Amino acid sequence: MEEEEALRRALCDQLEREGFDALAAGDGVGALQLFRQRSPVLVILDLQLPGINGLDLCHAIRQESAVPIVILTARDAEADKVAGLEAGADDYVTKPFSMRELVTRVRAHLRRAGVSAGAPGGPILVAGPIHMDMQRHEVHVRGRPIELTPKEFALLEAFLLRQGKLATREVLISEVWGSEYFGDTRTLDVHVRRLRSKIEEDPQRPRHLKTVRGLGYKLQV
Repeated sequence: MEEEEALRRALCDQLEREGFDALAAGDGVGALQLFRQRSPVLVILDLQLPGINGLDLCHAIRQESAVPIVILTARDAEADKVAGLEAGADDYVTKPFSMRELVTRVRAHLRRAGVSAGAPGGPILVAGPIHMDMQRHEVHVRGRPIELTPKEFALLEAFLLRQGKLATREVLISEVWGSEYFGDTRTLDVHVRRLRSKIEEDPQRPRHLKTVRGLGYKLQV
């Protein structure tokens, strides 16, 4: 517990030195209450937080908000990383980690979320049943509004801008996560799977968001 408290203090101190306002909670119940009271623009979530299972807390936050979520975990097994992403996280950092790496990721997520949500006068992108209004930050599929996280919105935008063309993994990661991204391509795969669950009638047999084996993905109508 003392070690976890020390990490929270150090993380808050570092973020405040970088110009952010940082708040911390010592348990899952307090974290969820703080989230609902203060509506933060980004959440850093330690999966070992006591009180509520970290994955359940991540899922609860995602059910209420599209805010970027970065999870911290001491587990380095691929299954644990994937479980966090499938619970709604946008990214993960495995302990031990450098503060510089974490702050870099925080900046990248906030920058991307801000560009996606705040680009005035943006175009309307259409591909088959998918309709994206950049200015309003809205997406409709088959006439039905769908909720996307900032990363999912940015990823769909990248596909719409290249509809019918190959989007390589490297290009997608660079555009959506930034050139400073430190993780592996598994994060991209999980986000594509989440995106398919929202835009495809049958995500197991996608008609629009296709995998190009060994290279990347392609959006076709």
